[in-house]
Order: sequence, then structure tokens, then C-alpha cells
Amino acid sequence: MRQSSYFILFLSLLCTLACGGGHDSKRGGGHETISVSGAFALYPMMIQWSQDFKEKHPNVRFNISAGGAGKGIADALSGMVDIAMVSRDIHPEEYEQGAYLVNVANDAVVATMNANNPLAAKMRDRGLTKQEFIDIFLNGRVHRWDQLKGIEGNYDMHVYVRSDAAGAAETWAKYLGASQEDLLGIGVFGDPGQAQAIMRDPLSIGFSNLNYVYSLKTRKPQPEVQIIPIDQNGNGRVDDDEYFYQNLDSLNQAIGDGRYPSPPARTLGLLFKGKPSNKVLTEFLRYILSSDGQARLPENGYVSLNEEAVKQELTKIK
Repeated sequence: MRQSSYFILFLSLLCTLACGGGHDSKRGGGHETISVSGAFALYPMMIQWSQDFKEKHPNVRFNISAGGAGKGIADALSGMVDIAMVSRDIHPEEYEQGAYLVNVANDAVVATMNANNPLAAKMRDRGLTKQEFIDIFLNGRVHRWDQLKGIEGNYDMHVYVRSDAAGAAETWAKYLGASQEDLLGIGVFGDPGQAQAIMRDPLSIGFSNLNYVYSLKTRKPQPEVQIIPIDQNGNGRVDDDEYFYQNLDSLNQAIGDGRYPSPPARTLGLLFKGKPSNKVLTEFLRYILSSDGQARLPENGYVSLNEEAVKQELTKIK
């Protein structure tokens, strides 16, 4: 995972250096720059879309950085960037400041633990109920693995959460009926940092965006990661119709057909300060919402919008 993280950061630096900079989509030296900031969840996909778009629009340059959904929204609303990548609900005060959202993809947040935990196999079959997640992440009643019903073993539980204003953390907290500020645990910055913390600590538990714990090559969880299934009916085991975590494609199918609960399943979007009117920005959005742009999502670990949703989003940029 560390190598994967370095590769993602390398892509970011490469894009910044090769594609140029700028705070708004304005021309300079015959080129037009689109600046993007925000959610780690959308960062890998934005790199892919920008590369595709540049093939047909070589005069367009991109400056893309990930720093969390909260930072991206603040950057867009202050005029520092053209586009914020967002992975959470938009707050009323953000709409009051001119936030304009276009949804572009679906994905989810999953609970994770270290695959080398002696209890990993047991947890894969048992899962955790929503109330048990609440007892771990919100009220601190569970801070040892053997405090879970039917679990034996003298092991501490190390809970990891996000320290940055993150869509993943807010989505996970929303599933538990709370907000990110209510989550208890060791704060870690960014999706790569959160995933690495889980992989380093055999007694860890946390949550992550899919792209940081599943391998796009194998479509399976990273070797050091065990996905913790949600025991949705609370019967103390993961039934066949509840277990779809073994590979990315089966999980994304469950997200698409509603078998994985929402939240933590969610919609990802791009946020602007006011309705985008710049021609290059609207052309980029139309590409993302086109059949070609949406076709890129499954291969990169995301879920495409359905046809009706695409039509609805396209009306926002007419």
C-alpha cells in the first residue's frame, strides 16, 4: 500500500508539473488551466478523466490535488480552484455561499481491519452490526475485540479515524447517525494514511474508500486488509446475500442494486461556485457524464450513474 500511495502522490506531482497551475480556468500562453482540489475518493478518477480529456483537448492543462472534501469545497467557494471533488453531502451554509453540485459517480466507504489480526477469519464470517459499530466508533463501549459477543482472545482494539475534513469520515459517521466530529479514535490524515495505518497495525479497525483498500489489478482487497462485512439483519453472522466483499466488482454490483446500505454507499460529485459557464469546464463535465466518461468508472473501481441520473445531471449544465 505504501508503494501505491507513493505512486498516487507521484501522479499528483506529475500532473501539477506537466499540466501547469492556475486558480481558475483562464488562458495563458495559449493554454487553458482547470484547477481541482478535494476528496481523495475522486482523486484517482479525476486523474483518469483529465488524461482522457487532454487527448482531444491538448491545449487544456489540469492542476489536481487531493486534500479532503472539506478543503476542496473551501477552495472552490473561495475561488482558489475551479472544481472541488466532493464525497459527502453539501451543507446548507455551503449552498448559501454559492455551492453548485454536479454528481458524477457512485462508490462507498467500507469498514476495515488488518488481515493479520488473529480474529480476521472470524470477523469475516461474523461481521459487525450497526450498533456494534456505534459502540466502537461513537460511544467507546467496545475497545477490546473480546468485548464483542462470541469473540475470544486477549486483544486490544486500535480504532483509526480521519483527522482531516473528509467525506469518508462524514459518510461513515452519517451511517452511524452522527457527524465526523463525534468519531472516536486515532486521527490519521488522508485516505492513503488511513489505509496504511490499518495495514501496519494487526489490531486495527477503521474505514476507507474502496480505491485505497482494493487492488484495481486483482480486484481483491489488498493483502494486509480484511473488509469487515455489515451484519444487516443482526443475526450474528454474515449470510450469503450479505457477503459481496470478496472482490471489487461484486461489491460495486451490491452498491448499484442497493444491497449495500446507503450510507455508507454514496454519490460523488464535482462542486463549483455558481453554475459553471466557462466553455472548457462545461465540455469537461459533458465528457465525464458521456457514455465514454462513465464507462471509465467500473474499470477504475467506481459505480457509474444510471441513465436517468446522467440525464438529470446534464440538465444542470445546459
